[in-house]
Amino acid sequence: MEEEKVKRVVRKGYAKVAKRSWSCCGDAEPHEISKSIGYSEEDLGSVPEGANLGLGCGNPVALASLEEGEIVLDLGSGGGLDCFIAANKVGDKGKVIGVDMTPEMIDEARENARKSKRKNVEFRLGEIENLPVADNLVDVVISNCVINLSPNKKRVFEEAFRVLKPGGRSMVSDIVLLKDLPDVVKRSVEAYVGCLSGAMLKEEYLKAIREAGFRNVKIIGESHFSMDVIANDPTARAVKEQLGLSDAVAKDIVGAAVSIMVCGIKPAK
Repeated sequence: MEEEKVKRVVRKGYAKVAKRSWSCCGDAEPHEISKSIGYSEEDLGSVPEGANLGLGCGNPVALASLEEGEIVLDLGSGGGLDCFIAANKVGDKGKVIGVDMTPEMIDEARENARKSKRKNVEFRLGEIENLPVADNLVDVVISNCVINLSPNKKRVFEEAFRVLKPGGRSMVSDIVLLKDLPDVVKRSVEAYVGCLSGAMLKEEYLKAIREAGFRNVKIIGESHFSMDVIANDPTARAVKEQLGLSDAVAKDIVGAAVSIMVCGIKPAK
């Protein structure tokens, strides 16, 4: 799909999520989904109601080792879940900036911030390929299952590198592929919004991070998906049904995707 078309499709899909008119997670409760991918009860209980939309494929904040006073940037911040958890870690002397390209998500996140009366969190409308953030500003970049949605991932990593201070670090949770998907799946709109057809091969993903300038790039966590994804996820079911995939092919596709946690460092000058 063309780059601008991809952005329109993703923006439209996640606008529906923000309005609660579409769910990426079927009948599952966001709270239970988040617990299953690494969020603690303490974390989930500390955020404003409505911040947790049940999105994501990991908990990047848990492994980012945030310190008081740090500035954190969240790429694709959605309703603000990771931003609010990070805000608790960096305290009043720190700051968290969330960037999302979907106006409805920004409205949702800002309302959540208003309700929580937090002063160290702000949300900016913008594309992660062209961040509305100054050079060398932030200590940590986090992202949760969002970069795979970008049609220009190389640019995203370059932008993340640009805004980090020398010595700054990134912690990204995302979906990658162990092998190529069939062309029919790559062209599927539903599969793109569902974080599948836009995903890169794992080695290409890591290469793109390194080529952006990051050092000490390494995977610190990796998990596979089960066939329950096909059974319970409406996006996965839509892809399977609309493309006429057999159970065997669907199983093969699910087996090609993994969730990874990747860290990297911007070299100090």
